[in-house]
Amino acid sequence: MRRMKIESRRRSAARKLILLPICGFFMGYFVGSSFHTVMTLKIELPRHVQNAWDYKYLENVDPLFFCEQIFVNSKRDPLFTSETKYANLGSKPKQSRKIYVPTNPRGAESLPPGIIESQSDLYLHGLRENSKEHLVAKPKYLLVLTVGYLQKDMVDDIISKFSENFSFVLFHYDGRTSEWDQFEWSKRAIHVSAKKQTKWWYAKRFLHPDVIAPYEYIFIWDEDLGVENFNAEEYIKLARKHGLEISQPGLEPKHVLQWSITRKRDDVEVHKETGECHDLLLPPCTGFIEIMAPVFSQESWHCVWHMIQNDLVHGWGLDFALRRCVEPAHEKIGVVDAQWIEHKGVPSLGEQGKATDGKTPWQAVRERCFDEWKEFESRMRKAEQEHLNLSMHRVDDLSFYLKHY
Repeated sequence: MRRMKIESRRRSAARKLILLPICGFFMGYFVGSSFHTVMTLKIELPRHVQNAWDYKYLENVDPLFFCEQIFVNSKRDPLFTSETKYANLGSKPKQSRKIYVPTNPRGAESLPPGIIESQSDLYLHGLRENSKEHLVAKPKYLLVLTVGYLQKDMVDDIISKFSENFSFVLFHYDGRTSEWDQFEWSKRAIHVSAKKQTKWWYAKRFLHPDVIAPYEYIFIWDEDLGVENFNAEEYIKLARKHGLEISQPGLEPKHVLQWSITRKRDDVEVHKETGECHDLLLPPCTGFIEIMAPVFSQESWHCVWHMIQNDLVHGWGLDFALRRCVEPAHEKIGVVDAQWIEHKGVPSLGEQGKATDGKTPWQAVRERCFDEWKEFESRMRKAEQEHLNLSMHRVDDLSFYLKHY
């Protein structure tokens, strides 16, 4: 009697062993026909199935039910997704395919390229419903002002000359931001506050080219400018017309001008050089503007931003180096005379300093500016020399290789 039971169990197990491969065949057929491309999948059975040939386990498995469930799942979902594929097999498998795209931005190599947003903007968005439908505005240009509240009237006059095609960013060196709400335009401006910081400190930290990528022109201006004879839209038309990548408005010569090339001319729309100079091929005779009211194209700002030094916050010396960011500089850097401004020379930020060694705050800041200028020129010379030496070594190595191999 015992032998008969054992024999019956063996026959039942054998029958199940025959049915399981048949079910596997049909499962493979349905799965294979569901995919249009060849895919490699790693299927990891649960631990209690890995020893599937154990008689005790097989006694508890109904092969017909097992095959039926696989068949039903494959018919229910033509792609045989992970939700159905492992619904009756226990736990899901470990991740078998990983993404690595070396051309992605650094640190984002594990992301699929289609999800990457490498650039941003300063557009303001609404908070409700669809974000695209509630985009407040999508300006083409950017005006950046570094301001103190005591100069609010001058700042208001400046912004009145810029249309709704501009985004406004105000950097507050005095920490006072809420008072600006009295102006209607302030509601659509972006306010950033850090006490006693300069516009180039702000620019390096908040105006990365990838953050302001959509803007065709970027105005990075001081606050103490008279704009009675200025219109921003007309200015941009002239900059485009004359191919200017880096520019500034002409200066009304009511006050002493630091550089003669920036003086407004009455007989031209734009000028790019001055005859009142010792070397007509180099700044400040040509390829030169001041850092007081510069206007950059998007492309030129990519270069200029990288040239700004983190610790040289006053930006002195940049004006002489701007020619490195456009080619040819004597054609793409210029002064727009038909739209001119007045520099009122209010030492507002200078007064934020401290009196030291008998010097007024303004004098101490001025001295720092000259020191930074010297330091910037020193760094530029050193960087050029290092690059030149490296290039010469590479040429020597190439010559040696060609000569001996």
